[in-house]
Amino acid sequence: MKKIMFVLCIVLILLLVIWLVMKFNKSAAPDNQYNASELDTQITIYDIDDLEKRAAAVIPQGGFDYIYGGADTEQTMRDNVACFENVDIYPRVLTGVNMPDITTSILGIDISLPVIVAPAAAHGLAHVSAEAGSARGAAASGTIMSVSNYASSTLAEIAAAGNGAPQWFQLYLSKDDEFNRQIIKQAEELGYRAIILTVDAPVGGNRIRDVKNDFKFPLALPNVAQKSGPTKGHGIGKIFAAAQNKLTAYDVMRVKRMTNLPVIVKGIQHPDDAEIAIAAGADAIWVSNHGGRQLDGSFCAFDVLSDVARRVNKRVPIIFDSGIRRGTHIFKAIASGADVVAIGRPVIYGLALGGWRGVVSVFDYLKTDLRRVMTLAGAQTIEDIKHIKLRVPQCDCDKDLHLTEKSL
Repeated sequence: MKKIMFVLCIVLILLLVIWLVMKFNKSAAPDNQYNASELDTQITIYDIDDLEKRAAAVIPQGGFDYIYGGADTEQTMRDNVACFENVDIYPRVLTGVNMPDITTSILGIDISLPVIVAPAAAHGLAHVSAEAGSARGAAASGTIMSVSNYASSTLAEIAAAGNGAPQWFQLYLSKDDEFNRQIIKQAEELGYRAIILTVDAPVGGNRIRDVKNDFKFPLALPNVAQKSGPTKGHGIGKIFAAAQNKLTAYDVMRVKRMTNLPVIVKGIQHPDDAEIAIAAGADAIWVSNHGGRQLDGSFCAFDVLSDVARRVNKRVPIIFDSGIRRGTHIFKAIASGADVVAIGRPVIYGLALGGWRGVVSVFDYLKTDLRRVMTLAGAQTIEDIKHIKLRVPQCDCDKDLHLTEKSL
């Protein structure tokens, strides 16, 4: 009996040692901890909500939570999608609309649909091809790839993957002005066609998912690393510490002096701020609340779009993001003053599930859905949408339902 007990103890000790060795090796080899998708296929899309659920099963949890998550309670992030239900589209008949033309242009660039890729960090969390894969998908879809300063592919890799297709570079201003000049020059030399200056992130939002996960980037962010130093193994807070915290209209003018490219000011959520940006030289306004990732408890982005558009009054183009998930959303945003809209998370979900082909599938889904909506609403072209009025239910103090119309 004693011999049996002794053998069992030895076996248990050996199992414990093996477990400890495996645990140590896992913590000592971060490259093996994170397994991004390698899928390469077209995907069937029923809607973006379903796509999101499927992507959650493919992207490792820490990476998915970073991509998906919003600030604090995530109420503003949820409202971004929900508030599109605050207005209705009038169905129209006997219009003769057939096979609507969804092509358009923005800042002199012709695109196949009024939807572009929004800048979003670290596509490599979703797929091994990272932003290079997203760029290839955007190019194949005939639209613009916006590249984040915090991309996990280099600007050169992304430009090469786009193979001459239009791309814009998004900049968080660094505290080091020389670095700002260098990276803008690099983007210019690689053929990027505009600079997106993000102004709604003087500090990072309180993203509780990342805090709970103690999320650290499991991959490099090579463009910003030129200034911030190594990024792999660090959280977004440490990386963002290199960014300039105080931003004014002077900074828009400063970036304008650094480049001959159009400068798009991103993160506008108030008509007065749009006015300030245009006066400082902005070539386009990007209405966005950062996908609900900054100030929780603020307006959903769509609710402020028409107010900003009225103030801008067609002086410069307007790009809109935050909450776009289907054709009705695209239609309502354009009817409310946007020239084009942008999507971030849906692109990354498509990338995770199918690589660059999955990105194409996302844009194909939106093309089909937008054409359907335009046909049923009596719009033959994107320009037609801009002249369509939306139905806005409103309640007065007596709680009686009244109807007003929302348009420019």
